Amino acid sequence: CMGSLKHYLGLILIIFALTIPKGSYSEQRNILLIRVASTINPTTKDFIKEAINKAERIKSEALIIELDTPGGLETSMRSIVKEILASEVPVVVYVSPKGARAGSAGVFITLASHIAVMAPGTNIGSAHPVSIGGGGEKDSVMSQKVTEDAKAFIRSIAELRGRNIGWAEEAVAKSVSITEKEALEKKVIDFISDNLKDLLKSIDGKTVKTSGGNKTINTKEAVIIEHKMSFRHKILDIVANPTIAYLLMILGIYALIYEFASPGGYVSGIVGIMLLILSLYALQILEVNFAGLIMVFIGVILIILEAFIVSYGLLAIGGIISLIIGFVMLFDIREIDLRNVIFILVPIIIILTLLFFFAFKSVRKVFNRKSPLGMEGLIGEEGIAKSEINEKGGWLLIQGELWSAYSDEIIPEGETAEVESYKGLKLKVRKKTNR
Repeated sequence: CMGSLKHYLGLILIIFALTIPKGSYSEQRNILLIRVASTINPTTKDFIKEAINKAERIKSEALIIELDTPGGLETSMRSIVKEILASEVPVVVYVSPKGARAGSAGVFITLASHIAVMAPGTNIGSAHPVSIGGGGEKDSVMSQKVTEDAKAFIRSIAELRGRNIGWAEEAVAKSVSITEKEALEKKVIDFISDNLKDLLKSIDGKTVKTSGGNKTINTKEAVIIEHKMSFRHKILDIVANPTIAYLLMILGIYALIYEFASPGGYVSGIVGIMLLILSLYALQILEVNFAGLIMVFIGVILIILEAFIVSYGLLAIGGIISLIIGFVMLFDIREIDLRNVIFILVPIIIILTLLFFFAFKSVRKVFNRKSPLGMEGLIGEEGIAKSEINEKGGWLLIQGELWSAYSDEIIPEGETAEVESYKGLKLKVRKKTNR
């Protein structure tokens, strides 16, 4: 009986072993892959940090960062570099696909990787920190300090990874840019790979030094696991773009001003608040200069004054210029492509400002237009309550105009009310009586 029991237990164990899928998640080799095709910003930093932590947690052979970026914020770039240098898993930066680039902040990130790879038809470089100011000796000295700091940082990275220190300094000091073939010749990168399959073959068996010690990468039969950016990160990535954040702020301000100019609709007010909340989130995570914020508000004030003062467009033009200067001053845009400011931001600001100006002026004309019947002519007229009207007040839409009104009884929103009398510019109304 005991023998039969052992026989059955052995048979069960054999069947159980055969049913376990080969290469289970915990046993199979895997390579974690993420794609970064945007500016380097706080959201990008969080995404890369999250990927490194996951790669360490699931014991990946390596983390591949497929990179295509024009650059971004210096603080975010430095944080990413720190995460890569502290990673226990080999980090491979792959500048891809064809036509991609590792510009500005992307140069630092690529050089900091354990293995740097580029696809054919890509380029790397132009890492000079560009600052915008009024010129002069102070600005020149500050620019020199920033450049020297960036040179020291990239020199230390290149030295640590055994890459071309001379070229790295030139990329910062002279803003040089090179192709993938030149990068390989100058020992800026380790390989040129046509695709991910070719890349895995190139890095197979390569030993690199991580923060956890030497690690030999084994890509044979390894499975690529793509870690995608979450929907939350995608939204925050868009909002964290300085240009988008700025436009959200301008739209939010315009929408709120329009709501105050024509109260009772609520839609523009709600939209304005939502846009301002999104922009405030972006201002919180981006490097903001409050002098730039003041310039933005000055620009908005000048545009509003244009609706009240005849300046033949001079105030509006001054307001638009102030808004553009405000953007330049507002963010740390040393690594933002200024062509976006000229060809994208400026036309959008001009169009939004003109639309806001004409809408604001139209609303102002409606409110300034006197009723041909006069206040006496409104008595007995009927209107629709746009909000609840009670002893404290409310809003009544009558003859296409929105009037402040009050009543001895409660008149719910949407009901018809009749004008009983007036006091100043405030109407006293009552519920419509059936006759």
